[in-house]
Amino acid sequence: MARKLAVVGAGLMGSGIAQVSAAAGWDVVLRDITDAALTRGTDGIKASYDKFVAKGRLTAEDAGAALARITTTTDLDAAADADVVVEAVFEKLDVKHEIFRALDKLVRDDTVLASNTSAIPITKIAAVTTRPERVVGTHFFSPVPMMQLCELVRGLKTSDEALTAARDFAESVGKTCIVVRRDVAGFVTTRLISALVVEAARLYESGVATAEDIDTACKLGFGHAMGPLATADLTGVDILLHAAENIYTETQDEKFAPPELMRRMVDAGDIGRKSGQGFYPH
Repeated sequence: MARKLAVVGAGLMGSGIAQVSAAAGWDVVLRDITDAALTRGTDGIKASYDKFVAKGRLTAEDAGAALARITTTTDLDAAADADVVVEAVFEKLDVKHEIFRALDKLVRDDTVLASNTSAIPITKIAAVTTRPERVVGTHFFSPVPMMQLCELVRGLKTSDEALTAARDFAESVGKTCIVVRRDVAGFVTTRLISALVVEAARLYESGVATAEDIDTACKLGFGHAMGPLATADLTGVDILLHAAENIYTETQDEKFAPPELMRRMVDAGDIGRKSGQGFYPH
């Protein structure tokens, strides 16, 4: 019997998770609050499958079958019979709380409730449910079809069984997992990239070096595939600003305090590739 996944949020991350899961044989219900958001999500999934077909990495038949395994809805009740639910909405705790409270009343006792958060402690998200032992972090990376990593995050009360189920799910869709054993804000990956981006932005803001030279230093000096400021443009300066602020709020560690330049860029809408301008023109 096919396993069922519910993905809450049809944005870039949610649609990417739906895409790789359907391609791996999961029956997927993709939920968002508007039909327009769902259409954008499924259009993106189809376009991505088409690219894989064009490159010979997926047959047209398999792409069609994967697309047929995805259904869309604006009704959260559609998650009721899912084996795994992945929440992939905006990084605001109150928004996530609203969803997890509702899911807690809907889903089966054995369902794994996962969050794709990149920085908010899983224990905080799980606290509004009656089953914190079933809540786990499954932090995928963008673009999901291309990035191999999934960061599994254990909340204070996450059970071994839920963590194992989350690993089985992530590995079944082709990801390599790391486990965050202590639920710190930002986990492993977001803490590392936030600290690097914040310091790179400070160096750039204070005129120490150009954006290009800072990124070249990281690529050639440390073997990074992409420099921190180019990474910020790809991910979204707004998203990294928000992540760094979340970690700073939790830790009061100055290395995560974003420089004024990042705030002003976000105020001006210069948030990277998606806006046409970030640390670089696009």
